[in-house]
Amino acid sequence: MAEVTRDHLADILEEIALLLELKGENPFKIRAYRNGAEIVRSFDGDILARAIDGDLGGIKGIGEALQQKLHELALTGKLDFHQNLRGEFPEGIFELIELQGLGPKKVRALYDKLEVSSLGDLRRACEAGEVATLSGFGAKTEKKILSSIEDYERFSGHYLLAEVAPDAERILNILRQHPEASRVEIAGSYRRGKETLHDLDFLVATTNPDALTTFFTQLPGIHEIIAHGQTKASIRLENGLQCDLRAISNSEWPFALMYFTGSKEHNVELRSQALKQGLTLNEYHLKPVENSGRTDPTPNLHEEEDVYRELGLQFIEPPLRENRGEFEAAMEGEMPRLVEQENLRGTFHNHTTESDGRSTLAEMVEAARELGLSYLGISDHSKSSFQANGLNEERLLQQVSAIRSMDSTLKDIDLYAGNEVDILRDGSLDFDNSILAELDYVVASVHASFNLSEKEMTARLIKAMENPYVSMLGHLSGRLLLRRDAYAVNHEKIIDCAAATGTVIELNCSPKRMDMDWRWWRRARDKGVKCAINPDAHHVEGFQNLHFGIRVARKGWLNKEDILNCRSPQEIAKWMQTPKEQRV
Repeated sequence: MAEVTRDHLADILEEIALLLELKGENPFKIRAYRNGAEIVRSFDGDILARAIDGDLGGIKGIGEALQQKLHELALTGKLDFHQNLRGEFPEGIFELIELQGLGPKKVRALYDKLEVSSLGDLRRACEAGEVATLSGFGAKTEKKILSSIEDYERFSGHYLLAEVAPDAERILNILRQHPEASRVEIAGSYRRGKETLHDLDFLVATTNPDALTTFFTQLPGIHEIIAHGQTKASIRLENGLQCDLRAISNSEWPFALMYFTGSKEHNVELRSQALKQGLTLNEYHLKPVENSGRTDPTPNLHEEEDVYRELGLQFIEPPLRENRGEFEAAMEGEMPRLVEQENLRGTFHNHTTESDGRSTLAEMVEAARELGLSYLGISDHSKSSFQANGLNEERLLQQVSAIRSMDSTLKDIDLYAGNEVDILRDGSLDFDNSILAELDYVVASVHASFNLSEKEMTARLIKAMENPYVSMLGHLSGRLLLRRDAYAVNHEKIIDCAAATGTVIELNCSPKRMDMDWRWWRRARDKGVKCAINPDAHHVEGFQNLHFGIRVARKGWLNKEDILNCRSPQEIAKWMQTPKEQRV
């Protein structure tokens, strides 16, 4: 049984809404479950405890029927109504919902007309040309579906960093509480801050390894036990994520932590550095090569820092361990002091209910204040993003007035009026400069026409950045991690243009984007391009994305001086008032 949490309650309600939509049920009934899920996620209080006690009366939007279902779900971890609904459809149909471009109505049509109930069925129907004959589909849609199937299968078994973080931290905390565990850490891609990963690697130092591996296989939320030995164990969680545990001795700790953190490329170079000094390094020790004349350094090495120092290297932080220049910097003593969470002072790319956000301006402001942010920028969508209820000129100017009016009443946080303006196909912007001039800042982003050539797309972005009112370039590559590849664009030319025009490049830390990719940030930093870590928050909970943005910024070699929203409120106020060409 899955662990019963607030998110579990909300996830079940959202799936019920999806199932009802598949059945073609009343839209008001569907909306009631979706609203219920949103209320559960955002409720200010312990809604799980209230659901267990059957004490949900008086919460607006949670009617009597929903109260009863939440009570049953909170007590037992499951809901008969939900299970019965799921039973009306083949299990494979839920994979279809995950495909880019397929909504419940189209999935239902495929199921009803072609008896498609799995990815395999859908692929065969597309390849036979049957999907194109259905009303509302066509040959173009059929081709897109085949492409989506390829993407889904290619990314299957991988997870977003933010998706696995709750399970990762939950298991880490449980392991740390075990009396036989002296040290516990998560290694692998998670520790290095990779934006996507395949599994989780846990290390524990103990004198009783069998007790820890047995304990590991008894954790809540396990779907299956893959393997269980005296020093190793592997489990699979309810969401499919594989978690591996290795139990080691305290003396092996620094070597094992380095080895299992990786990356493979970093480890290969690290071993090479050791061999050049007459030493052999593996996951258990650092020892002299036989007949090398070196003394054994192992007794004095208790931390990773000790091992790097023994090899004549400055300590290399886990995010930088990708063999992308970190060894050269460590040998020269030039490792950067990476940005920390507490350095972040505000954020700029955020949405409200004025476009496609789910929280009001007042709610976003209050959430930002609770997080201790000193300034907040609002940048709802522009008119071309009609699917996101984008603002036209009149609505935008009304919003600017509302933001400035609210700002005048606040003493502990500064509000700024911006907009996420669409970059049109030819590189022009969705609003005239006369409108953009009324804003404090502008985030320019691509939301359509992704299929341009690299040359055309690069020229499109450059033209936008050359506009004197464009402050930031939003989600540069347009990628959706594990769902949609980046469009073709020349990152080198974009970075060079940003440096020449004084345009800030966004690190959009929405978990599905993490864009610009961390691999390009060192080049941007060296060119003097500033970064803005933006959560692209569409709800107050979206501010939590900032945590993962910091992790990716660290992976990109950035320190606080490289990041615009690490500046003080006074510095940001001055930056907002300074013409773009004069900003530094």
